[in-house]
Amino acid sequence: MLHFRRFPDASFSEKILDTMFLITIGIGYMFALLNLYYTHEGRDGIEGLSVQDVMLAYHGSHNQTRLGAAINGPMAPNLPNKAAKITILDWIAHGATKPEFEAKVNPILQNNCVMCHSAASGISGIPHFDSYEKVLALTATDTGATIPALVRVSHIHLFGIAFILFLIGRIFILCELPIMFKRIVVAAPFFFLLLDISSWFITKIIPDFAYVVIGAGAVVGITFAMQLFISLYQMWIYKPKTTDDIE
Repeated sequence: MLHFRRFPDASFSEKILDTMFLITIGIGYMFALLNLYYTHEGRDGIEGLSVQDVMLAYHGSHNQTRLGAAINGPMAPNLPNKAAKITILDWIAHGATKPEFEAKVNPILQNNCVMCHSAASGISGIPHFDSYEKVLALTATDTGATIPALVRVSHIHLFGIAFILFLIGRIFILCELPIMFKRIVVAAPFFFLLLDISSWFITKIIPDFAYVVIGAGAVVGITFAMQLFISLYQMWIYKPKTTDDIE
């Protein structure tokens, strides 16, 4: 029978390298999930992450402003207290006039927001709060993520995550597992990653596609975790055996 390279064929140094990579990537993925949570949670005004939050992130609310949606959701923790949030929301509700902006709203933004929301911060892709006119533009109806923003985030995810999945898959194929199971687990995260990112654009038009975003992302995470833990198990604990059903 043709012999395929497996973990017993790997040197101790190679196993250490693979293990440290898998552990580091696993921790990185956990932080990515936390970032996802804190980016989208609370957009619906309720603490915690929900399907409604994902709908609002991509489709928008269409019944509140971009600025209002932000400070009711992911930007709320950056404000010093609830009174500051109410001040900004009241300013929007009262017509977003310039005198009230200069007297009440701008001091809050200067003290808590402009360190990131300004040209001087060097952070791209976020609105600037360095003038009344720029903030006023954010009091228009919230239509969710813009197409340019989705394109920018999509290309980052496709390049970055696909590269990580490739490296983890290269390690995972050294496992001794049934042929079809291994092939499915290696291919599935790529397919569902493409489905996940495609669904961002569809959710902008059809909000209920947020369920597909969540489902596809969950499958990517599950298959990612399966490859990581099975690889670590077979590297250090599993006792190899010979069978005709192993590739």
